[in-house]
Amino acid sequence: MNKVTPVNKEHIFEANVIISQTDAKGIITYANKAFCEVSGYKVDELVGTSHNIVRHPDMPKVLFSRMWETIKGGQVWNGLIKNLRKDGLYYWVDTEILPIKNSDEEITGYIAARKIASRKDINENKEAYSKMLDTQE
Repeated sequence: MNKVTPVNKEHIFEANVIISQTDAKGIITYANKAFCEVSGYKVDELVGTSHNIVRHPDMPKVLFSRMWETIKGGQVWNGLIKNLRKDGLYYWVDTEILPIKNSDEEITGYIAARKIASRKDINENKEAYSKMLDTQE
């Protein structure tokens, strides 16, 4: 009879989802292994720095303005983001950002969960982002 080894669900989640946590100002307080691997940064290079460290210059500023407006308002934000790796390459992620609140319902930070974006989603968003870039000041 084969012995079945229990699956560590936390390990599966951690390995497949890119996770980071920030304070209320967007300074990284936690980065999981998947985030480090995909971004090319070590955890100690990420923690304590602005999440802008991975912002790709091709991303429209208005998208981040809308994102901040949403999460500062206590709502969840979803969207596709093109991020810049430490080595200059880039990657696209399907992102969900949730506010973290204390017992008084004040926002103390944010947690983001991401997965690598599909080719279809990337293609659908590239054109829209390009148009936003053309109109930004």
